[in-house]
Amino acid sequence: MDAALRRLIRQRAGDRCEYCRLPQSAVKTTLQVEHIVARQHAGPSLADNLALACDRCNLHKGTNLSAIDPQTGQVVPVFDPRTNVWTNHFELVGAEIVGISPMGRATARLLHFNTPTRLRVRRLLVATGQW
Repeated sequence: MDAALRRLIRQRAGDRCEYCRLPQSAVKTTLQVEHIVARQHAGPSLADNLALACDRCNLHKGTNLSAIDPQTGQVVPVFDPRTNVWTNHFELVGAEIVGISPMGRATARLLHFNTPTRLRVRRLLVATGQW
């Protein structure tokens, strides 16, 4: 993957994780370009299959393409930032990211959006107007 493609992905994402929406300024590590459909599953290294992700979201997502909705127990696709609209699946309530669809609930759980550390960071971002 070349530098121009990495720049495109970062700019398109507004320098935020496309899953949990943490800005680069709020994390110590550099946000990563990740494959939505992993290379292991023949996912191409093309802009339509790439997303900007924080290390936590990337780690927890791994090669997963689906997850279990904790409310219904059904297997549903993981949120795809290229084809899904974030606000159709998640909302911010205080500092917590709440899944409002089966996909949102399953993704929030799989990616551990609301750990104590993430909640502390998000509270600070909300309080300082950076969210």
